[in-house]
Amino acid sequence: MSEDNQNGRLDPAAEKIRRRRSIAIGLTLGFMVLAFYIATFVRLGSNAANGML
Repeated sequence: MSEDNQNGRLDPAAEKIRRRRSIAIGLTLGFMVLAFYIATFVRLGSNAANGML
């Protein structure tokens, strides 16, 4: 990545790329957490329903 040597900040294009990548990583992580939560709930929910009968 290109850095400005005067104050160590990234140029605007690099900041935009970094922000988009961070958003994509965050959304992917959130989706995975939600998917694991739903899968766990479905698996435990079905077992709980069978155990109650």
